[in-house]
Amino acid sequence: MKRTVVLSLSLLAAASALAKLPAPVLTDEAKAKAAEATAKTAHGTKVADFQLCRSMDKVAVRYQADAKLASKELKPPTATPACADPGPFVYTPPAPAAAGTTAAAATPATAAPAAAAASSAKPAAGKG
Repeated sequence: MKRTVVLSLSLLAAASALAKLPAPVLTDEAKAKAAEATAKTAHGTKVADFQLCRSMDKVAVRYQADAKLASKELKPPTATPACADPGPFVYTPPAPAAAGTTAAAATPATAAPAAAAASSAKPAAGKG
C-alpha cells in the first residue's frame, strides 16, 4: 500500500515538473529540417502504397490464373486505378520569405503539400 502511494506521488511530482518546462524554440534551420523530414515521410508512405498496390495486383493475377486452372467460375474483376509510381525522393526547400509576404504563405507546411501534389500529378508508369 505504501509503495503504491509513494509511486503515485512521485509520478504526480514528475508530471507537474514536466508541465512547467517551456516549449522548445525552433530555429529556421530546425524548421527546415522538420519540413524535409515531413516530406521524406510523405514520400515513404507513397512508396509503401505503391509497393502494396503492386503486390495486390500480383496476388490477383495469380489467383485468377489458379482459378482458371481449377475451372472455377470467376466474377469479372473490379476496376481499380493503376498503381502510381512516386519516383525518387526529391526535396526542394521553399524559398525564403520576403519581408512583404504574410507569415501563412511563408510556412513550409503549406509548401510541402503543394510539392507533394505536383509530384503525384505525374502520369502513371502503368501496371507491372
